[in-house]
Amino acid sequence: MTMDLKNSRLVKLNDGNFMPVLGFGTYATEEIPKSQAREATKVAIDVGFRHIDAAYFYQNEEAVGAALREKIADGTVKREDLFYTTKLWCTFHRPELVRPALEKSLKKLQLDYVDLFIIHMPVSLKPGEELMPKDANGKSILDKVDLRDTWEAMEKCKDAGLTKSIGVSNFNRKQLELILNKPGLKYKPTCNQVECHPYLTQNKLLEFCKSKDIVLVAYSALGSHRDPNWVGQDSPYLLEDPILNAIAKKHSRSPGQIALRYLLQRGMVVLAKSFSEKRIKENFE
Repeated sequence: MTMDLKNSRLVKLNDGNFMPVLGFGTYATEEIPKSQAREATKVAIDVGFRHIDAAYFYQNEEAVGAALREKIADGTVKREDLFYTTKLWCTFHRPELVRPALEKSLKKLQLDYVDLFIIHMPVSLKPGEELMPKDANGKSILDKVDLRDTWEAMEKCKDAGLTKSIGVSNFNRKQLELILNKPGLKYKPTCNQVECHPYLTQNKLLEFCKSKDIVLVAYSALGSHRDPNWVGQDSPYLLEDPILNAIAKKHSRSPGQIALRYLLQRGMVVLAKSFSEKRIKENFE
């Protein structure tokens, strides 16, 4: 896999492929227009990001795909310089739904392959058009699927050339061990993408992943996003933390840059998400 080394430090995955250590996250809350993902992704590529992290669940892959194609068409990058991640949503865990789900993403993106395909969460939801199927009482409708069967279908996607690497997200140690100890395992997960920042350090999980040659990829690296569906609005803002700000001042950097650096120095791959041009540039520095 050729990579534009000038712009990206790389980490070697356990399957021999390479992943840039700094990635650009494309998740946005519902009220943000999808077109913003397109513009922000173009800015990210212009400033030097080559690792783009997205997902079927984010419902903006057409916009992100359009940005990638524009940047390839104008000569800024070649397809092989980019590392693109998409994720298998929880309603597609049944083995027969895995490949069609990836093909759906590829069609939206208008790409032939992705660089990384990961199981978004270790929770299976009822298959169907609804992303978050709920019953009359507002409770999520779960599906009974063995994640080892889902993983076998992921392996087949790699063998079919639809993705170069496969991994997981939001898995704890026990769930990782379920896959790793699977009889007839063909490919280990290359990575586990989890929330990680100075308020949620994931020390034990990081140690375990390193011992198994699995890369820990940190999302919400600048602190939890403030989506009221997930986060208590009275929880502290990481970027306003006095210690973080004191370190930033000492080194003439922004608090965000210190937070990202902290994770990189611990040997993680880090996803930085912002739709502001100034911040995107700052995060890449």
